[in-house]
Order: sequence, then C-alpha cells, then structure tokens
Amino acid sequence: MKVWINGRIVEAAGAVDADDRGVTLGDGIFETLAVIDGVPLRFDRHLARLTSGAEVLGIPIPVGAAALNDAICGVCGAENVTEGSARITLLRGPAPRGVQPPDDPRPTLMITAASGTVGHAMPVRAIIATCTRRNDLSPLAGVKSTNYLDAILATREARDAGADDAILLNTRGMVAEATAANIFCVINGDLVTPPLSDGALPGIMRACVMETETVTERSVSVDDLKAADEVFLTSSLGIRPVAGLDGDAVGDGTPGPVAARLGDLPRLAG
Repeated sequence: MKVWINGRIVEAAGAVDADDRGVTLGDGIFETLAVIDGVPLRFDRHLARLTSGAEVLGIPIPVGAAALNDAICGVCGAENVTEGSARITLLRGPAPRGVQPPDDPRPTLMITAASGTVGHAMPVRAIIATCTRRNDLSPLAGVKSTNYLDAILATREARDAGADDAILLNTRGMVAEATAANIFCVINGDLVTPPLSDGALPGIMRACVMETETVTERSVSVDDLKAADEVFLTSSLGIRPVAGLDGDAVGDGTPGPVAARLGDLPRLAG
C-alpha cells in the first residue's frame, strides 16, 4: 500500500514514527473525502474543517491547499482508486514523552486512499449505546480527532447485540450522532437533526443535506427517535437508512423516501 507522507509517496509500512504523538496519544485530526473519477469531492469544505480542527489543537498544516489537493490525486493514482475514499491525517508529530505539546511541533501529514462505493448504502440495524456518551460540553465535540475510543466502545456494544451501528447520546441523554455519521430523522413529517450544541460533529454531508432539504435543528430525545417514521445516517461516503433500532423496526422497516432521494448526494460535487 502506498501513502503520501510529508511530501513523498512511500510504502505504508513504517511510514509514521513510533514516537509521533498521533501514535502515542491520539494527538491529531483527520478528514475522509469521497473520491469519484480519481478526484476528491468537496475538498474546500473538508479543508475548512481540517483547518478549524487544527486551530483548536494548535497543529500547523505544513502545506497549502493546492499541494494538498495534488497529493490526494497523486495517492489515488498510485493506488488506482477511481471511486472510493481518501483520508487526510494530520498528527502533531514526533515529540518527547509527556502530555505537554512541544513548542515547535513537526507535524506529520499523511494521505491514504482506498477503493469503495460512494452513494447509496445498505440499511443498518442500530442500537442506542449505553456503554458511553458523547461529551457535548467538550471543545473536541466539533473536532474530527483521531481519538475514536468512544465510537469503538459503542461499535463493540452494537456488535455484541447483533447490530451494525450505535447511536450515541450526549451528557443530557439526548441524541448526538452515530459512531461515524450524523443522524437525521423524520418526525411528524418534519426532517430533524440534532444541533451541533448537542454534540454532533459538523459533518460535511450533514451540511449538504441541510442545503438540499428543509431541515429543523433541534434536540432529539430517545423517544423521538424511536417514534420517527424514518431515520438515516450521513457521511461523506454515503446516506445509510436505519431499518431497525434496539430490535424494533423503524417505520415499516424499509428505507424511507427521504434517504432514497438523497442517496446520490454524496457522489455530487459541491
């Protein structure tokens, strides 16, 4: 597997230093972009979120926008990825032991690519996670960090329950998001999604859906979610209907009309 790292395309094995704070402490952020015809989609939106997260953590981005876009295209070419995903990972870089960040970080910027399908996705069965909650009070709630341990715990719980994914609640017991996606639901005919203040990550596809549809941002309770006529998850790679929740069917148990008409949205530039 080939990766782009700090200006060079190299073999993935051994590409990152063992003392990189991204390895030792999860000190980093990332973006996953859809790729169609070897070209990353919604690059400007992803770059804006990467830049915002980097500012929160105080990690400099070592290259400009044009070079970053060229690097993504280069990795897609090296890995023969015409449709799929590219991932930008920004780590703080190598540093001595300890939690305190170095004054002069030497960040690691890495890009990988993988083939896959973008757009319509198969329905999933989900659970409401009970093992952990999303911290809506943390500034990291709005950062796509490389620390996904809460999501990992929740997906393990889902797997053990025979489900495909988990919905995370926030500190007040309100719906925040899924383990790697934002959540929308149709309640009494209205398309609703939790506000960012409830712990939802500012998803790129979330924003695209809100520009395409009439969406109400409001807090969503577990009872709201379980009474919804339709529930679906959004990420840059797909729109995924939720067919079941905690063992009960959502609506009639089949993908709903809103998810169906939005299915091709992840494939569109914008």
